[in-house]
Amino acid sequence: MLIDGHGRKVNYLRISVTERCNFRCLYCMPEKPFSWVPHENLLSYEDMFEFVKVSIDEGIDKIRITGGEPLLRHGLDTFIKMISDYKNDIDLAITTNGYLLEETAQDLKDAGLKRLNISLDSLTPEIAQKISQKDMLEKVLKGIDKAQEVGLKIKINCVPLKDINDGEIINLLDHCKLKGYEIRFIEFMENSYAKVKQGLSSQEIQDIIKQKYNFTKGIREGSSPSRTYTLEDGYKFGIIEPHLDDFCKDCNRIRLTAEGFLIPCLYFEDAMSIREAIKDKDIKKASSILKDVLKDKPEKNKWGSENGSDRAFYETGG
Repeated sequence: MLIDGHGRKVNYLRISVTERCNFRCLYCMPEKPFSWVPHENLLSYEDMFEFVKVSIDEGIDKIRITGGEPLLRHGLDTFIKMISDYKNDIDLAITTNGYLLEETAQDLKDAGLKRLNISLDSLTPEIAQKISQKDMLEKVLKGIDKAQEVGLKIKINCVPLKDINDGEIINLLDHCKLKGYEIRFIEFMENSYAKVKQGLSSQEIQDIIKQKYNFTKGIREGSSPSRTYTLEDGYKFGIIEPHLDDFCKDCNRIRLTAEGFLIPCLYFEDAMSIREAIKDKDIKKASSILKDVLKDKPEKNKWGSENGSDRAFYETGG
């Protein structure tokens, strides 16, 4: 069992397999041109898998693969199969923008993937293009339909931004309700790469939804970052509220970047590299580094600070 320095059980590993992305979302990515990390600097899937085995053996039972956009990295289904074959009951998911899902959903399902979290910030093509800086909506929607068709469980993530897509909240809720997806609205997280500076608060999101629906007060279940609200007909939606004082109370996550850095918290810059230990197949050292990182895991994030984080979300997957 993995325990951090504040007594919290850590059982959730998020792995960024690439920092590359085919979108330039206003709340995440820098402007073009962009200097990518050379492929040879990235951990191979085989090296990542060595650390995954260490993590699973130490108590990790939930893994989320992120990016950048993870589907841009060739052979991702092979990596997923490595993990699934090692522990077939592990909670294995991907966070994606959905653009390449139509072509890859079946292979991902066959490899052992169970769930997808898909970013969808608008159902209006012009607004979706403004946020992502790409003409993408039709292709993303087809990808989501394909993922549902092959049997992958789907959650939709939306970041409401003031005066951009704040008029889309009820439309997105209704769309996901009709399709049978859960939707989670995420408060904008301040970071130095964002080209917008203000999102909607949880209360503002709730006030908009109240214009059409009555719902019960949200609760957080276990270590979930999302507070769940229930409409009168039983449909559930979530709001992720990183600015609340208790957001980090039950944090169970640690992150591995594509270059081999272990990051104890999305906000903080501190990290330790497992690259050398894994390449040397020094499992004992890799396990020791993991425990050292957890020992120094901060008690709380600092999303309420003026500038937010200098950590690039495209390196850690948010």
